[in-house]
Amino acid sequence: MELITSRRNPLVGRLRALHQARGRREQGLLLLEGTHQLQELLRLGLLPDQWLATPAWIERHGALVAACPLPPQPVGEAVLAAVATTEHPDGVVATLAASALPSPTGQAGFVLALDQLQDPGNLGTLLRTALAAGVEEVWLGGGADPLQPKVLRASAGAALALPLRRAAERPELMGWLQAAAGRGQQVVATLVDGGQAQPYWQLDWTRPTVLLLGNEGAGLDGELAALASHRVTIPHSGAVESLNVAVAAAPLLLERWRQERMPAI
Repeated sequence: MELITSRRNPLVGRLRALHQARGRREQGLLLLEGTHQLQELLRLGLLPDQWLATPAWIERHGALVAACPLPPQPVGEAVLAAVATTEHPDGVVATLAASALPSPTGQAGFVLALDQLQDPGNLGTLLRTALAAGVEEVWLGGGADPLQPKVLRASAGAALALPLRRAAERPELMGWLQAAAGRGQQVVATLVDGGQAQPYWQLDWTRPTVLLLGNEGAGLDGELAALASHRVTIPHSGAVESLNVAVAAAPLLLERWRQERMPAI
């Protein structure tokens, strides 16, 4: 294909629009940046809608170019920089149809439910941990867009592998939680005050479970917390009032993995 060197090329404007949620909705695409994200895309058996790379990147990554059935669109360094959101892009970006992502069923046995999580880095880290812990679906009640470039980078590809179920409003998320409880799933809330909760390792995480976490500032909404059938806490030093939500999620999510594989410990 012919090398694109002008930042005024219409393709640049279309891909820059994917930096924003409105552009992603209108085009039905998301923007992936960097070699690692392209590798994850192909590892998951997904194909980019289109991908752009500089001649230098193409020369260095012959095997990756050969692995993708769709050839890259060569672009100049300035064009690549205009399309990417990162300050120092490594030479490749790709678009992926949102319809290619895994679809939630609402029937998963191990669910992470997040209410109004605002920080893209926290959300991306949580998605990566959730995938490592065997979470089957993630339910999102507002907050950061899980398909924005910052979240995709922080998740290291996990956002492409996990079925994401997004609620328009909090009552919708509450309805999902009530339905899960009606199916016999335990809905687990995490409390900072351990007086009304048990240490997280005392809970039987091997049961069908929805782990419910609130946002960074206000914590878990009271209406949502009231829907929980179980409450747990993470004991820690009183030197800090609470843990970062992404940090707190790790031992909770991985406790299920530990109990399933090391039940006697």
